[in-house]
Amino acid sequence: MKAIELKHPIIEHKLAILRDKNTGTKEFRELIGEIATFLCYEAMRDAKLEKCEIETPIQSIKTAKLNENNYTFVPILRAGTGMLDGIIKVIPNAKIGHIGMYRNETTFEPVNYYFKVPKDTENREVIIIDPMLATGGSAVDAIEHLKNKGAKKFKFLCIIAAPEGIKRLEEAHPDVQIYCAHIDEYLNENKYIVPGLGDAGDRIFGTK
Repeated sequence: MKAIELKHPIIEHKLAILRDKNTGTKEFRELIGEIATFLCYEAMRDAKLEKCEIETPIQSIKTAKLNENNYTFVPILRAGTGMLDGIIKVIPNAKIGHIGMYRNETTFEPVNYYFKVPKDTENREVIIIDPMLATGGSAVDAIEHLKNKGAKKFKFLCIIAAPEGIKRLEEAHPDVQIYCAHIDEYLNENKYIVPGLGDAGDRIFGTK
């Protein structure tokens, strides 16, 4: 499945502020959440609704609702948690899991240190969130862990993606649809996305 890139003037505007090295922690964190909300809306275009009947102040009508219990959000720690507030505004009753990974700065491969997901996640659609899809290593490993737990249906949401990361994720898990706010140019020798926005985790939490 081809990666879906959000193309909208408001997204481009917010990304320009997000990328700016002079943007402060508070504004950066807020923008990550706002863009995550847009991504979640886009990712839910194919959501299945369940028929129901409700009473408006005027009359009863037949309509449809989302069964929010059918979804699990899984941020990849730590930067993925920066997207969580924006995501749960769309589906506030979804279950939430966590996968902890950090990058080995020598091999550039992910090191796993934490895995906790809700029971029955195998029966829900799993939406994995991480601001940056760089090498794709963390995304590929996270999905592999979840598949080993029985999960079957996935989407991956990120703010910025590199072509290399998209290629690696698509090759490893062709059943996973990728949604991103922007596809950037390439990875540099240190495996950072160019032009990118720096280290998303450090900028979200103000640790550099």
